[in-house]
Amino acid sequence: MITLRQIQFALAVARHKHFKRAAEECNISQSALSLGIAEMEKNLGVIVFERNNKQVVITPIGEELLRRAEKIYLDAQQLVEQAHASHETLYFPMAIGFIPTIAPFFLPQALPVIHKAYPKFEMNIREDVSERLVSAVHHGMLDAALIALPYDTPGLNTFEIGSERFYVVLHCNHPLSKQTKITAKQLRGDNTLLLLGDGHCLKDHIVEICKFRNEISPHSFREASLNTLVQMVVNDMGLTLVPEMALPSLRPLPDIHTVPLDVPAPHRRLALVTRPNYPRTVELEALMGLFRDVLNNIRASVPVA
Repeated sequence: MITLRQIQFALAVARHKHFKRAAEECNISQSALSLGIAEMEKNLGVIVFERNNKQVVITPIGEELLRRAEKIYLDAQQLVEQAHASHETLYFPMAIGFIPTIAPFFLPQALPVIHKAYPKFEMNIREDVSERLVSAVHHGMLDAALIALPYDTPGLNTFEIGSERFYVVLHCNHPLSKQTKITAKQLRGDNTLLLLGDGHCLKDHIVEICKFRNEISPHSFREASLNTLVQMVVNDMGLTLVPEMALPSLRPLPDIHTVPLDVPAPHRRLALVTRPNYPRTVELEALMGLFRDVLNNIRASVPVA
């Protein structure tokens, strides 16, 4: 008899076409995932995945079985969610995703507030880029995800919790550091601008609101974090932009200034996304209320731009 855990493994492999990345998503070793897939194929009596050193290919019968498996997995998830919805608010765990330009700045403020309001609640956190979080919500791997808009989320319900503006972070030696505001035109003319790589929605938002085109700096860091870029600014190696919620964490850093970006705000909107048929929406609303309170507290601590 195949298990839901084996179905979860198979669906992850189908999404990634890669056993190692699927194992990372499922939070297990690659050998354990391979063993689970092999056991499932043995019980089914068919080969679902053909694999070699270069690629993973889904067999024709595997395509059909995986379509049915995905529905079974989502139905089972909804069964559990429906049972949890009948209990008190935020009693059972939830798996919530956060993008990398929200998680390190928002969660240290939010988790103590959530624990105080709902001490029995356990939030299982996944930090990843928007594309993978939205996919995980679609496929039942996450209950919901906190992302930044604009971002395309077809087939999901989107609940906005607030908005924020961007600030330029630069070393005190930088010629623009004494200004009260910095324009997009000034950034377009600065070849020391440091941006995250493709796949990070923060970069997309900055490019869009600043109307960057060919003049965008060649300095782009695909695998770097925003904290890495900030540390480069601390060492006088360029300037970057951060969302408003990041400002409190920057105060202890030496020799840097934060200057508002002179482009009409808001620069990004924060939203929780979930599936339309998710049965614990009332509990998500309670969680969103706490998220809004935390966001308002962070904004209240930032000087008016």
